[in-house]
Parts: sequence; structure tokens; C-alpha cells
Amino acid sequence: MTTRPGFHLAIGVDDLARARAFYGGVLGLAEGRSADTWVDWNCYGHQLVTHLVPGAGRVDAGRNPVDGHDVPVPHFGLILPVEDFHALAERVRAAGVEFVIEPYLRFAGEPGEQWTMFFRDPAGNALEFKAFRDEAQIFAR
Repeated sequence: MTTRPGFHLAIGVDDLARARAFYGGVLGLAEGRSADTWVDWNCYGHQLVTHLVPGAGRVDAGRNPVDGHDVPVPHFGLILPVEDFHALAERVRAAGVEFVIEPYLRFAGEPGEQWTMFFRDPAGNALEFKAFRDEAQIFAR
């Protein structure tokens, strides 16, 4: 299988100014190209695009129990180095963003042990960020 060095993800937002304040200001992502209806973001080396979708709002198909927490579905996220994960958690906390699931160590002592946190952007998109002390554990069973 051939792999590429990153992902491209497009999501809907209902207000580009709020998206800029959140993704650029709170999360600290660098803005790339943009137009009147979309903005590209450098999401830790990956391309995240926020598209203006009038009336876009929280999409919540449900929740799935994982390690004693109700994980929002759908969601998207990114695996970060442990140091970046904790720095982002502090940025989010300092900005007063409400966590859906507070940062914690999931599957402690088990295969796939990872730090994880969930929160929502201003349009209601659920975001998960995680970190593994040992990246060989990402797909551990």
C-alpha cells in the first residue's frame, strides 16, 4: 500500500470569522489560502479546510462508549506528540473552551495507551486530539 504524508479534511462551519478566531486564535493553526467561503488551515502539517455552510451546526449522530466515556460521533482528530498534546490542552483550557471529554490517559497500562481529549469548535464539530508515548502502540491490539 502506498501512503501519503498527511490528510486533507474539509468541514462545514456557519461563521468564518468565528472559525478564524477558533482555529487560528485558540488552536494556533496557521491560515493558508482562503476565499469568501473557505479557509485552509495548517493543522500540524495536514490540510484542514473550513467551508462556510449557512445553517451548519452541531452534527451529533450519537455517542459511543469507550473506556468509560461517551465519545461523540462523528468526530475527527489528530495524533500529536505528547508535549504538543499537553500544550494544546492548556491552550484550549486557557481559552475557556468546554471539554466534551477532559484530557486524560485512556487505556492506561493496556495496548494502545494514549492521552485523549475531545472538544467542539464554535460550529459544533467534535474534535479529538490524542498522543501516544509509544507510537508503535497506535494500532496495538
